Amino acid sequence: MVGLLVVLFPLALLAFMLFMERVEAPLRAVADEVGVEDFLDHARPAEVATLHRFGIRRAIEAMRSRRGSS
Repeated sequence: MVGLLVVLFPLALLAFMLFMERVEAPLRAVADEVGVEDFLDHARPAEVATLHRFGIRRAIEAMRSRRGSS
């Protein structure tokens, strides 16, 4: 039983570390200052709601896609 624990614990720890890396990857990305300033100057109410719900990154992407389609 202890031998099984010795084998499975490192594998479980490795799986947990890989999972946490995927969770933390979006948190490490930083929004650029120019994009944030541009967003604050030109955002529509729907984009501000997106900012409130999902964060600055998705709100800036929504604003850029709106500008690209107009």
